[in-house]
Amino acid sequence: MHVRHLTLKDFRSYPSAELALTPGVTTLVGRNGQGKTNLVEAIGYLATLGSHRVATDQPLVRFGAAQAIVRGAVVRDDREMMVELEITPGRANRARLGKAPVARPRDVLGTVRTVLFAPEDLALVKGDPSERRRFLDDLLVQRQPRWAGVRSDYDKILKQRGALLKQAAPLFRTRSGKGAGRHTPRAGEPTTAEARESALHTLDVWDTHLATVGAQLLYARLRLLRDLVPDLAECYDAVAETDANARATYKSSLHEDAAKRLAEGEVPEIEELRVAILESIERVRDQEVERGVCLVGPHRDDVVLSLGDLPAKGYASHGESWSFALGLKLAAYRLLRRDLGDDPVLILDDVFAELDTGRRDRLAELVADCEQVLITAAVGADVPTRLRESGHTYAVELGHVSAHPPSAAAATDAVESESESAESGDE
Repeated sequence: MHVRHLTLKDFRSYPSAELALTPGVTTLVGRNGQGKTNLVEAIGYLATLGSHRVATDQPLVRFGAAQAIVRGAVVRDDREMMVELEITPGRANRARLGKAPVARPRDVLGTVRTVLFAPEDLALVKGDPSERRRFLDDLLVQRQPRWAGVRSDYDKILKQRGALLKQAAPLFRTRSGKGAGRHTPRAGEPTTAEARESALHTLDVWDTHLATVGAQLLYARLRLLRDLVPDLAECYDAVAETDANARATYKSSLHEDAAKRLAEGEVPEIEELRVAILESIERVRDQEVERGVCLVGPHRDDVVLSLGDLPAKGYASHGESWSFALGLKLAAYRLLRRDLGDDPVLILDDVFAELDTGRRDRLAELVADCEQVLITAAVGADVPTRLRESGHTYAVELGHVSAHPPSAAAATDAVESESESAESGDE
């Protein structure tokens, strides 16, 4: 699979942009702030409906514009499909496949598949658990787009249950003596005891919803991690040129017995996980109603990354952390390639500047056979020669993309390079 053409309208810094692409390696070179990352961010958005740089859509729309449009022509098995997303902050986004609108933007998921690595991904190793949960869930959706619906349902249930706990918390603080006597029911109002009973009944209903959908999401994550770990170890060793036993284990918020089994790599059936979630909720019920927060479920889980016997977070060096983050993304690429029988688009956003020469060359070797690789770099010389010489290089300056002047080393290919660049990417 590869993206043949990208069209932008009012996306980030671009009033408009047209970029023709080909299989193989394409390198976008430009100083920071010139717009090169905006181009690959747009392709990533087509694949995931999200940005790797910001959490909301507002920054994606050019200042002063009401909406942004991202359109990509995608080629798979010699068939071309157009996917278009209309991004309107504050309103529901809209999407098209071919010429036909779809009911929901997530219906286009799976049309474009990407694996994107950027400096922000160092947070996979050094950041909060939310970064690692998002990595798993995003990969899960890329692998099987139907999980986007489960993920959305879980988020809605979690929000509703959290709101109920916050509303109920004062009632149970009164029971424990905190704030007792502050409210006397008026005539016709339920007593505090009646209000508690009603809240607990409603909470039981949401417990069931959370356990049912949460078990599905947890099951999918566990299967994904089980399939990913062997590739992770191989990819880390290949990038770092070492034998470090890079591992990833699931750290669950379930009760101790269940959490231990999951950490050991077990993948129980969905029904067993549902029962375990309900049991765990029951054990922390008093704490939840006292604090007004949901303490059990996939939203409280983590993935522990380890090198040998030590956790990567806090112990890995800067270079080891980069290798681990790269290993995770390359393992994700391998997994998608194997599952789908088709290469996703590999995007390396400002990566090579952060790597030493050895890691650069080893990464170049690992990605050389990918169907389409998009690279951004502030300095073209940071990109290994074998990648630059095997593909096209374009200069990005103030939102304008042009054929990059050939280097002295490539002078013999200057005429051919200019001709290919004019056909495949000039604006």
